[in-house]
Amino acid sequence: MEPGRKHRILIGSIGLDGHELGALIVSRALQDAGMEVVYLGLNQTPEQVVESAIQESVDIIGISSMSGIHVEALSDLLEVLEERRAKNISVIAGGIIPQEDFLVLEKLGVKKVFPSGTATSEIVSFIKKELPEKPEV
Repeated sequence: MEPGRKHRILIGSIGLDGHELGALIVSRALQDAGMEVVYLGLNQTPEQVVESAIQESVDIIGISSMSGIHVEALSDLLEVLEERRAKNISVIAGGIIPQEDFLVLEKLGVKKVFPSGTATSEIVSFIKKELPEKPEV
């Protein structure tokens, strides 16, 4: 992250997931915590998410998944990040993700999984710990 720059997080959903309330709540909490949020919304492809993340110079991609395709969608997303040589962008996920899939996702390269009902303060704290802000030079 550039010195003195706010954290930039892209929030979106891959596939035909039609639920966005949780993603909107998280987006607002991140904004309230002083972070810049790029909200892509629903029905994105992994390629669209990565392209937007690169264009917007984000630090983290947050994927909301409520449809049960999280392992496949995040695997595809991480593959596209690698193909585009953008592995420096961290990936987190949240939504209705069973506990037994957490380890699978973390082995794929997802930095953290936040199940449905996670306090937004926990997500904000994780991001601040994962990407500590650097003082302006």
